[in-house]
Amino acid sequence: MFLTVPTKGGGIVFPEYRELITKQKQENPRFCTLFQEHNRLDHEIKRLEQLPGAVHDKHIIELKREKLRLKDSLYKMLKQCETES
Repeated sequence: MFLTVPTKGGGIVFPEYRELITKQKQENPRFCTLFQEHNRLDHEIKRLEQLPGAVHDKHIIELKREKLRLKDSLYKMLKQCETES
């Protein structure tokens, strides 16, 4: 099963790595954990942003920073796998 990582525009993060993401989720437990956490944060941020007054909420900002850190880690892992292939 391939879980997409939606962007603000509704697209998929790293669409060029779709197959590699699927493979890494199946074969690399660390990648899978980071990917699931990224998705969890994405859903939590969207939920919190629907609350009144949430636009500049400090908690949401921290969640977004953590989500970005995870995205960077995932990207580095994908690039490393790509160069090893």
